[in-house]
Amino acid sequence: MKSFKLQNEPISNKCILILLTIPFLVSILSCSNQTEVQNNKHNVLFISIDDLRTSLGVYGDSIVISPNIDQLASEGFTFRESFCQSAVCAPSRASLMTGLRPDSTRVWHLGDQFRKINPSTVTMPQHFSKFGYHTVNIGKIFHNYMPDSISWDEPDLRPSRYLKQDWLKRDGETFYISPEVNKSQEIKRDSLLKLKPIRYADGWNTGPAWEAADVHDTMYYDGAQTKLAKQTISRLAQIEQPFYMGLGFFRPHLPFTVPKKYWDLYNPNQIPLPINPQIPNKAPIQAMNSMYELRHYDDFGHITHPTGNYKLSEDTIRTLRHGYYASISYVDALIGELVEHLKDLDIYENTIIVLWGDHGYKLGDHNSWGKMTNYNIDLKVPIIIRYPNQPNRGGETFGITELVDLFPTLCDIAKIDSPEYMQGQSMLPLMKNPKQEWKTAAFSQFHRRPKVSADGKRYMGYSMNTKTDHYIEWYTWDHTTGTKGELQNIELYDRLSDPHEVINIAYQKNMFEKVEELSNQLKKGWIEAKAKVKNE
Repeated sequence: MKSFKLQNEPISNKCILILLTIPFLVSILSCSNQTEVQNNKHNVLFISIDDLRTSLGVYGDSIVISPNIDQLASEGFTFRESFCQSAVCAPSRASLMTGLRPDSTRVWHLGDQFRKINPSTVTMPQHFSKFGYHTVNIGKIFHNYMPDSISWDEPDLRPSRYLKQDWLKRDGETFYISPEVNKSQEIKRDSLLKLKPIRYADGWNTGPAWEAADVHDTMYYDGAQTKLAKQTISRLAQIEQPFYMGLGFFRPHLPFTVPKKYWDLYNPNQIPLPINPQIPNKAPIQAMNSMYELRHYDDFGHITHPTGNYKLSEDTIRTLRHGYYASISYVDALIGELVEHLKDLDIYENTIIVLWGDHGYKLGDHNSWGKMTNYNIDLKVPIIIRYPNQPNRGGETFGITELVDLFPTLCDIAKIDSPEYMQGQSMLPLMKNPKQEWKTAAFSQFHRRPKVSADGKRYMGYSMNTKTDHYIEWYTWDHTTGTKGELQNIELYDRLSDPHEVINIAYQKNMFEKVEELSNQLKKGWIEAKAKVKNE
């Protein structure tokens, strides 16, 4: 099936159904699963951190305070050149958790639900369950309002105080401490639901963009669910089966609501302004997101599309960036608690830990806030893996890797069969030999919808990152058939001389041959870019 092999050609629903169902049925009938489980007793702690760009000490950020994640990296392995497949939550997570790229999952924006599109999809926890793992979900692994309960033995566990009937469709990112804010949320939600009864986060996603209450860590949602995760791990440590826990932290997603002590770690006057505050020179109009996410919060409803002249004040920029860093430090402290808990239970050395961010995030970069572009500030993500008997502890690689690689990689580490239809590549050989030649490119894409596009039109942008170049093609897009139309614009950024993507050089006369070469490489897609590994 030629369409399955090309980065830019969507696979049909029928093909996906066949590809995903056959391995599932075969593995059910296989009698070797129990043997596999007996040979593999490693637990899996699969940690997602929402909206986390590479703002960590181990990635060279000199401002952030992230000692626990940095310590985990010193005992594990860090992938320094990793890219998501789409810089927004639902498509990125659907791709990672199925091992398929967005044109194959057909999840292109926040509202697309992979389980409705292809009901027989086999996700990573489902696959691990077939090999004897007990699978548990706490927090945001799939998109918030799509926890995909089918994927888990114990789905969507929540701290007890958040189990109110009126909160069951509410996201963990929407909770505040302030009584005044809580009251305001209720009033706004009532008004919103009267206008439209079905809303994102059930209408609760209103309020200020930050909060710094002087409270215990467990008073905010991430702290409360970390407490629940520790209790759950204590219980799982007593069972015969190995466990696979998907634990998804909501911060540093907006709003930046974390305990005051994490804000106090930083001197607000030392929070740097963005290095690249301008939209790239000669960038096409469809390249930028509309910032509707930030505009949804109190006092930001007036901000305009980043292609306009409006700019936030320096004080507001510093406060938002301050809140993002404080949020990272909060999650870092919670991860430190989890690691200590694993050690206290004497299962740390027997647990595979995978930490990842679903996409990057703009903090005033390109005059914008949020994600939802094909620029590398949104595409680059952290991946850190630590596993039992791992070589190269504290190792790192600058080989090009992708989030879609995590599914086959984790299968290899856990010594279970990887589905043959994976569209990523196991990174285990790279962990064993970090200096070997690896992928020649990473592939991403973004669907720009009319209601958030600067010109009110629909586009699909296909992105390819090589070691030296970042090349993007923008096409018209038919969302009903999932097919691209005419080429509209191109972008090219020199990753070596212009790492912050300031100037689009695609239309410079001396770049014509380079553009043609990269365009051909983009068309050949991810299969041609795979690393050549013997006996993979």
